[in-house]
Amino acid sequence: MTQPDSTTGAGADETRTDTGEVYLVVRNDEEQYSIWRADREVPAGWHPEGTRGSRQECLDRIDVVWTDMRPLSLRRRLAGADV
Repeated sequence: MTQPDSTTGAGADETRTDTGEVYLVVRNDEEQYSIWRADREVPAGWHPEGTRGSRQECLDRIDVVWTDMRPLSLRRRLAGADV
């Protein structure tokens, strides 16, 4: 699944300094998180989570709230399984 991070890709330089751009934390219906530049329209299927700030502030927020990387549909299916 493609995450809508508008600034990075695989192998992005994690040591970049903040550019002063404002980002949003966005979440899709599967409760997967990403960041998106605030000056761009949020892509279809993604919704602002409520956090707005620097790139690092948004990434820090995701670290706190996205503790289970499994998509919501998988978690629901496993919760109903007799394991």
